[in-house]
Amino acid sequence: MAGTVSQASLLLQKQLKDLAKNPVDGFSAGLVDDSNVFEWQVTIIGPPDTLYDGGYFNAIMTFPQNYPNSPPSVRFTSEMWHPNVYPDGRVCISILHPPGEDPNGYELASERWTPVHTVESIVLSIISMLSSPNDESPANIEAAKDCREKRDEFKKKVRHIVRKSQEML
Repeated sequence: MAGTVSQASLLLQKQLKDLAKNPVDGFSAGLVDDSNVFEWQVTIIGPPDTLYDGGYFNAIMTFPQNYPNSPPSVRFTSEMWHPNVYPDGRVCISILHPPGEDPNGYELASERWTPVHTVESIVLSIISMLSSPNDESPANIEAAKDCREKRDEFKKKVRHIVRKSQEML
């Protein structure tokens, strides 16, 4: 186990260094606490030309001790109204689901977690999720219903959280 933890730690330190050297448009990432490489603070900038445009959304990314063999969990700490984000802020996208076959049969194994994913690819997937909500398999049923059936209300709620996120700066 100790070998796995140190491998995970080294890999996360490398990814952190790479992101510091080569920042990626659309987000910033760093450690919550310099003594724990397994917990990251991520700020995602709402993607241009989407309802989330102009927003600044904070999230915590928590990595398991056996990363990259298992996916991290990602939870928005900023308010979020999105079909693929649980009411408690947890992000629900396929690449964050454990590897292998989906016990419910909704996802192909190829859509789920694989060890090739990096912090960058995870956050870019979340940015993509903000751009294109999937209301067919919602984590937040109310947000999905609003997105589908009450589009104006959905837009109004998202505009509100975008404004709120800008005030938090």
